[in-house]
Amino acid sequence: MIPAPADFRAAAARLDGHIRATPCTGSAALSDLTGVPVWLKHEHLQITGAFKLRGATNAVLQLPDGVAGVTTASTGNHGRALAHAARARGLRAVICMSRLVPENKRAAVTALGAEARIIGDSQDDALHEAERLVADEGFALIPPFDDAHVIAGQGTLGLEMARAVPDAAAVLVPLSGGGLLAGVAAAMKIQNPALHVVGVSMARGAAMAASLDAGHPVAVRERATLADSLGGGIGLDNRLTFSMVRGLMDDVILLNEDEIAAGIRHLYTREAQIVEGGGAVGVAALIAGRYAPRGPVVLPLTGGNIDPTLLTRILAGETPNLEDA
Repeated sequence: MIPAPADFRAAAARLDGHIRATPCTGSAALSDLTGVPVWLKHEHLQITGAFKLRGATNAVLQLPDGVAGVTTASTGNHGRALAHAARARGLRAVICMSRLVPENKRAAVTALGAEARIIGDSQDDALHEAERLVADEGFALIPPFDDAHVIAGQGTLGLEMARAVPDAAAVLVPLSGGGLLAGVAAAMKIQNPALHVVGVSMARGAAMAASLDAGHPVAVRERATLADSLGGGIGLDNRLTFSMVRGLMDDVILLNEDEIAAGIRHLYTREAQIVEGGGAVGVAALIAGRYAPRGPVVLPLTGGNIDPTLLTRILAGETPNLEDA
């Protein structure tokens, strides 16, 4: 069930006309800082504001006729992507989210005609409701990461980065459930097996990092963080992404909230880009000196769906403590 090179190519062909091929541009500021060419992949300019549209659409396009609708558990961006893909195919969508999902991401789901169903205090709580919809009402579950079609769809981002920066020595990938890192790493290593793959996450509740440390999937307490899109567990019965990340990733970096805020601030003030915390972690790792690249490095800016009020506070020099909210 692990995607093969042909699956990434098939996904790219399937997604043609359904997603945006986002630009990849050099960053003078980050290149000067690190002494090597640094490239930014502007996936925050994707149609739904995040990379998740790739995996969700690739999965929805392969559903059989006759399903009652689609559902998932989401920290926001996957839900928005699935709502968009479902509407394009004329399917009902119920997106299950915890109360930790920011209001702007809930509103984006409903704006696309889907139902945003708020369940519990974690993505795992939301997943229980999504699984009930599958069992009781005939919905199709489109997982946010642990699914071969979703991973293959996310891997198309890696194919685009490999074409744009064929001499990349490293890629810094936001790490959560692992669907993005698994897909990007597998796709990019087709061309360059020596590529250095670094996963970047937040220190607060990084489930994949904790699972890798333990040697098996573990549950962690989900905590409020500026990198909200990287929250949630990886599933104790994880089938694909845990093993793929373990086999493909070379290093992991966990950032504190001040470092994440600095990454968001840099992207706005020096790169003229609005990027949410989970999408800014690669940049944050570079400017914090947490990773020293030895050759060209590419950083996917994976989402731009940040709450405007939160962005204003960060740009004013504040690091909001969302756990106090």
